[in-house]
Amino acid sequence: MTHPVVPAIVNLDVPGPVISRHLYGHFAEHLGRCVYGGFYVGEDSDLPNAGGIRLDVVAALRALDIPNLRWPGGCFADEYHWMDGIGPKEQRPSMVNTHWGNVEENNHFGTHEFMELCELLGAEPYISGNVGSGTVREMSDWVEYLTRDGDSPMVRLRRANGRERPWRVRFWGLGNEAWGCGGHMRAEQYAAEARRYGTYCRDHGGNTLYRIAAGANGADYAWTETLMKQLGDLGCAYRPAPFMQALSFHYYTIPGTWQDKGAATVFDTGDHYRTMVQAARVDELITGHSNVMDCYDPGRNVGLVLDEWGTWWNVEPGTNPGFLHQQNTMRDALVASVHFDVFHRHAGRLVMANIAQTVNVLQAMILTDPDTGALVLTPTYHVFEMNKGHQDAASLRVDLPAGTPERAVGDARLATVSMSASRKDGRALFSLSNLDADEPAEVELDLRGGALTEVSARILTAGRLQDHNTPDAPEAVAPRPYEVAATRAGLRVHLPARSFVTVTGRLAGSDT
Repeated sequence: MTHPVVPAIVNLDVPGPVISRHLYGHFAEHLGRCVYGGFYVGEDSDLPNAGGIRLDVVAALRALDIPNLRWPGGCFADEYHWMDGIGPKEQRPSMVNTHWGNVEENNHFGTHEFMELCELLGAEPYISGNVGSGTVREMSDWVEYLTRDGDSPMVRLRRANGRERPWRVRFWGLGNEAWGCGGHMRAEQYAAEARRYGTYCRDHGGNTLYRIAAGANGADYAWTETLMKQLGDLGCAYRPAPFMQALSFHYYTIPGTWQDKGAATVFDTGDHYRTMVQAARVDELITGHSNVMDCYDPGRNVGLVLDEWGTWWNVEPGTNPGFLHQQNTMRDALVASVHFDVFHRHAGRLVMANIAQTVNVLQAMILTDPDTGALVLTPTYHVFEMNKGHQDAASLRVDLPAGTPERAVGDARLATVSMSASRKDGRALFSLSNLDADEPAEVELDLRGGALTEVSARILTAGRLQDHNTPDAPEAVAPRPYEVAATRAGLRVHLPARSFVTVTGRLAGSDT
């Protein structure tokens, strides 16, 4: 049987926009077992920890070169009052997490613990402020508490709590999902709030804020236009107004209905293809929001941020429905690989993305067993690790003169082969996915403007799309070395069904 052959042309000597490392960002909300029982186990835990922060989780994420971590939410951000989470832990007031399980929290993981976590991870903090139920002063004080030096009420309070030097915190979210759990605001109403909050979130010393306005839900382009109107005039390339530097949007891959999203591990081939169609739709959404932004900001000074993305399934049977705990299969890995290919193509406008979420919640990198303490790396984790060489690399355009194989999925057409490429430090990295559940494909990489040496490859695949990792089978879906063939024009890559392959090589003549 002959397999589809996909010609792909890559000009190695024509670099495009740089792929920001922050497109590989993460998200940790006070939701289920993401923070408590995930990142934070407490100082009395038998598990190795530093101040209560679980060290094997830290080590696993450091291996991804994790660039940033968004906290404390999510919906939780707009009911979180940061002063309840500082000072001696035994004196911190408890709170009720009304959004996620209606559980009581003791606030033992707060600002200092989060900053210590980021320092252990080597990641930049991205803090979402409380616009929904907080005040402008509360958020302004938080910025001052974290980032100001010298002498002021907030600086003195920070020092009394054990931190002499200020931290560097660039990324600040002006609320979260203001159209929904963040206040059920109208776009015009939120735009006015964002202007106000953004104005009073000050730059202190050498810490320059990158303020991210809470943007649209999915394809709500009118919300994006309303925010862009606050920053400048239509078609004007002048420097945008200073109270926000970026705006966000959220998009989850949900092939079912909101009430019945589908199961994480029990699904058929049709469910898989419907999932891939929904995942690929992120390209349409980024294009749509970018087009609106280009009308007001043709110089692309304002960043677009997708700070919540990933699959959302029904919770695992027997778990708290408010904890959003789900398994993670080879299908989820392919959702991630498709998203990254899209992100790389939009690197000129998309400056950050944060998968939801990092540990034990939604499309997690890591699952921890509450009974045994076992840590499991998910298939999605492996896509992040295999792709980490794209961080801060120059994107390389991939031209497909004959297109790719397609499948009809309802009224939609699904391209079943996805690719992206980049170059950095004298090396090139290619990412290739075959979304077909049953049929392999061949990709002929026509490499122009250079040649590769020291070529190596890795593959992530599974016998079934439903395969996943557990404490008893932690490497059921894990990467392994792979062979690709050299051709006169470049490389030939065989893509088995349901597979993700990365290929890297040194650019001939490069000294680095």
